[in-house]
Amino acid sequence: MVMQRHHLTRAGIALALCLHHLVSAIEVPLDSNIQSELPQPPTITKQSVKDYIVDPRDNIFIECEAKGNPVPTFSWTRNGKFFNVAKDPKVSMRRRSGTLVIDFHSGGRPEDYEGEYQCFARNDYGTALSSKIHLQVSKSPLWPKEKVDVIEVDEGAPLSLQCNPPPGLPSPVIFWMSSSMEPIHQDKRVSQGQNGDLYFSNVMLQDAQTDYSCNARFHFTHTIQQKNPYTLKVKTKKPHNETSLRNHTDMYSARGITETTPSFMYPYGTSSSQMVLRGVDLLLECIASGVPAPDIMWYKKGGELPAGKTKLENFNKALRISNVSEEDSGEYFCLASNKMGSIRHTISVRVKAAPYWLDEPQNLILAPGEDGRLVCRANGNPKPAIQWLVNGEPIEASPPNPSREVAGDTIVFRDTQIGSSAVYQCNASNEHGYLLANAFVSVLDVPPRILAPRNQLIRVIQNNRTRLDCPFFGSPIPTLRWFKNGQGNTLDGGNYKAHENGSLEMNMARKEDQGIYTCVATNILGKAEAQVRLEVKDPTRIVRGPEDQVVKRGSMPRLHCRIKHDPTLKLTVTWLKDDAPLYMGNRMKKEDDGLTIYGVAEKDQGDYTCVASTELDKDSAKAYLTVLAVPANRLRDLPKERPDRPRDLELTDLAERSVRLTWIPGDDNNSPITDYIVQFEEDRFQPGMWHNHSRYPGSVNSAVLSLSPYVNYQFRVIAVNDVGSSLPSVPSERYQTNGARPEINPTGVQGAGTQKNNMEITWTPLNATQAYGPNLRYIVRWRRRDPRGSWYNETVKAPRHVVWNTPIYVPYEIKVQAENDFGRAPEPDTVIGYSGEDYPKAAPTDVRIRVLNSTAIALTWTRVHLDTIQGQLKEYRAYFWRDSSLLKNLWVSKKRQYVSFPGDRNRGIVSRLFPYSNYKLEMVVTNGRGDGPRSEVKEFPTPEGVPSSPRYLRIRQPNLESINLEWDHPEHPNGVLTGYNLRYQAFNGTKTGRTLVENFSPNQTRFTLQRTDPISRYRFFLRARTQVGEGEAIVEESPALLNEAYTKNHVDIATQGWFIGLMCAIALLVLILLIVCFIKRSRGGKYPVRDNKDEHLNPEDKNVEDGSFDYRYAPVGMSTPATTSPPSAPLPAITDLTALPLHITAAPRCHAASSITPPTFLLLPPALGKSSTEGNAPWKSNRAARMLPRSPPFPVSAWKDQSRRRAGALASATQDTAAGQPR
Repeated sequence: MVMQRHHLTRAGIALALCLHHLVSAIEVPLDSNIQSELPQPPTITKQSVKDYIVDPRDNIFIECEAKGNPVPTFSWTRNGKFFNVAKDPKVSMRRRSGTLVIDFHSGGRPEDYEGEYQCFARNDYGTALSSKIHLQVSKSPLWPKEKVDVIEVDEGAPLSLQCNPPPGLPSPVIFWMSSSMEPIHQDKRVSQGQNGDLYFSNVMLQDAQTDYSCNARFHFTHTIQQKNPYTLKVKTKKPHNETSLRNHTDMYSARGITETTPSFMYPYGTSSSQMVLRGVDLLLECIASGVPAPDIMWYKKGGELPAGKTKLENFNKALRISNVSEEDSGEYFCLASNKMGSIRHTISVRVKAAPYWLDEPQNLILAPGEDGRLVCRANGNPKPAIQWLVNGEPIEASPPNPSREVAGDTIVFRDTQIGSSAVYQCNASNEHGYLLANAFVSVLDVPPRILAPRNQLIRVIQNNRTRLDCPFFGSPIPTLRWFKNGQGNTLDGGNYKAHENGSLEMNMARKEDQGIYTCVATNILGKAEAQVRLEVKDPTRIVRGPEDQVVKRGSMPRLHCRIKHDPTLKLTVTWLKDDAPLYMGNRMKKEDDGLTIYGVAEKDQGDYTCVASTELDKDSAKAYLTVLAVPANRLRDLPKERPDRPRDLELTDLAERSVRLTWIPGDDNNSPITDYIVQFEEDRFQPGMWHNHSRYPGSVNSAVLSLSPYVNYQFRVIAVNDVGSSLPSVPSERYQTNGARPEINPTGVQGAGTQKNNMEITWTPLNATQAYGPNLRYIVRWRRRDPRGSWYNETVKAPRHVVWNTPIYVPYEIKVQAENDFGRAPEPDTVIGYSGEDYPKAAPTDVRIRVLNSTAIALTWTRVHLDTIQGQLKEYRAYFWRDSSLLKNLWVSKKRQYVSFPGDRNRGIVSRLFPYSNYKLEMVVTNGRGDGPRSEVKEFPTPEGVPSSPRYLRIRQPNLESINLEWDHPEHPNGVLTGYNLRYQAFNGTKTGRTLVENFSPNQTRFTLQRTDPISRYRFFLRARTQVGEGEAIVEESPALLNEAYTKNHVDIATQGWFIGLMCAIALLVLILLIVCFIKRSRGGKYPVRDNKDEHLNPEDKNVEDGSFDYRYAPVGMSTPATTSPPSAPLPAITDLTALPLHITAAPRCHAASSITPPTFLLLPPALGKSSTEGNAPWKSNRAARMLPRSPPFPVSAWKDQSRRRAGALASATQDTAAGQPR
């Protein structure tokens, strides 16, 4: 009975394709539960290529993989006979696979395993066959030895140099070079043919300037073999020079070469034929001789060259046609021509074909009693023969099957029954090759199964097209019917349409279509059903959307967005600005039915879109907001501060590995928010510690966060602007993710010994977001670096493990795999580590020393054997010390030093030695543990060198006529001193005198220089010398002012910055005090002078309050008046008070304490004359101005009154004196 097959797309099930009137294959559903229960004959899924060439240096792997239920077993034939894998210890078969592994690590010849192999995969329901795999071992034979004579050829004659490479497998790549490995230049005159020969259309004299060697490069061994080179001797008819040739219009006539018409060098004659297989590339070649070198052109008789498939190569000498088909058959000809004529060669091309599929047989699944057929149609030239096999045996020799009929390339099955399952092979072959295909016939009886989840809920929007899916499987193919709310009528027709794949489609979902739908699948073995509940929801609509607005800057526009939606669906409203998510700053307020913008600015201008969405549908509305500018005088510069903290954190869209975090931004405080930093904290590994999770632009306030398993998350958000960062927000609620097995393994795995008998394995442990589950631990595995070695393992929690009792410095393979209670991480990579090192056992030998100069030697030594190092070779070390000096009574330091020579080397240089000394040296080899034993001590002297500079040079200037120099011997003479050399020159500022030279004996350490210039300074250069030469100079200069100076530690204080600064500060302070004094004087008016210290002041004197000073002028040599009456003799004229040396002492009175008796000032100028008519108490003339502090012995009020009277007298006296009038 012919039945229609259903194609189930939802579950990935292809149940049938109709071929004419019969049933073809049913593919078993991809559901793992079904596949594990249904029987299935074997199917070959992977195999090696038919012509399999292997590298003889590697192991051989012949692949054969298959699937089936039960799992297939595998066997092999070799050269048509059973191949017993168990008999050969070198051959093994992979577990649960048929792949052969031939191992040559322990020896053996790969050539012994060449042959034709075929794989058989069997289970209870049949046998599948692989193609016959022809195994060959790659060969790269040597070039046969031959003697190549010099080839003599006339200039202008044709020539071909034969290559004849050794036959390799696969064939080698041929190229020509000179014996000096320079490539041979090729052009239309000289070129390499397809057979590897080198062709000269005509030989020129310059062709003899090099030799010619054919090279063969073999693919697998990556080796190049070179043939003995050809040497050409070109005979020319008349000599010439290059200059005359360059100026000649015809090069060949200038050389005396006869021009000739073309003739073919390959192929020979005027015609040839070539056969090519369909689908490969065809290469046609024509190489011609002639003078001048001919040009080649290609044509096809009766038509054009195949379009889009042809390519000219080798300077048009070769025509390549890609992917040849039967239409490319015919006659092609090449035309070789030069100015002397042309010649043509015709190539007849015949296209044959190895078998290729027209209809490849496909697997066939039938129910008991069903019909079907297998079709195997192939084509080729000649036409291939079709042979059928069943389970690897010719169908003619198989047991008879009344339900099977073979009709050429088709097998017809009628009324199949249980037990008829088998694997059929179709072999299509002709003289050019064969094709082999497996197709199984499986007869199944399976009750109906519904593959969709039970009790599905489908929600749709009203008036939308809707489809209810009910994928099913069964054998025979079940019949599917739909019912609604348990009603007995099948749903098909009207608003409903039932599809063959089990889907029920509704053209328009209405409210009355809500309900419970039942799909029932039935065949002769039973029935299965499933229910789908359909809910029809109201659509989401924006009933009032935003409108275009024009507003002034600083105003408060409102954009409406009123929405109607199904109340059972969750509504989400989002706003877009210029098609990007809108940043909800502190000026934006999102409400249920709109958006309000406070203090609108020019940056707010643009398109605003309101998007209302549910999980089923969405609607949107758009409007444009135009913002008008405000006059500039209304703008104010507002202070910018850090933003306020975000608030109201909310977690939504909770998923296994992600969650959506939404927050409300805080005030940006007049500086736009540029970024948000999301941080997280977990309470298992590092409670209370916050980590940065991610960073988002300031225009968003919602983000989907990626999460790790088994972390109890808590989030907070920090806002950032140009001023700084806000305080963290209040943390969100916690969200716990489920655990899972680790996805990564520890990094930084290392293995190194800490002692000579251990190896410490360390790694970087997983952090809290990488653990993925409780009870994190590490499986540590190690073994000696040997594929046959056994693995050891240990499970630990700390990030280290020590392996004890290890051999010294042995490589180990190490793996560290993470594991928690949910499972293990993927298989880790292998790391190479080493066990502990021990000290080296041997010392370098045959240490030889060669003196290079007075401070360096060259070392050579014999390296130690690698087995004695017992670790990783770090370096060779040369330990050396200065044993003594060749100078008598010179103490030397015998401190040991060493020089390192990293790596495995046997030579080095030791430098920075002291000349004229005896040294000792010994060598060691060093590994990671330390130094090995020391070599024999070697002694060597160093020759004389130049001395170091003298220890010091002292310069004394006892007077202006001479300079005394004194010095000490060098600290390091480095040889026998022969004397000292002194160079000196006078300088004054930038001017310098000529250099003078003095030589001294080695024992002289003093010298006196007679100065010729008492003003200039001198610069001295003093050097010690040995027989080798002069040493380093000590340079000093004579002091400028001091009578004596030591050149060491000499500092001129007058040039020091701190001294100059101190002097400037003192001068500035004195100047300020003087200015204050004169300001006080100018503010005080007239200053009274008290003639007698016992005289009482007027009580009304106000000097105490006004801060005035009490001065007394008394010229030296004049008597002090007893009263305030003016003297009879005039005072000398004082024209400049500031010129008089006055000694002043006083302090301004304290205004806050009037009871304190103020001091007085007495200004005493130097002697102004000795004439006096009153009194004979002279002033002391030899002393400078004196300070006479006094305190009045009477009340303050009397002191004030007297001061007032004296101030008037002093003012009058001062005015008269300034005018030059005596008073």
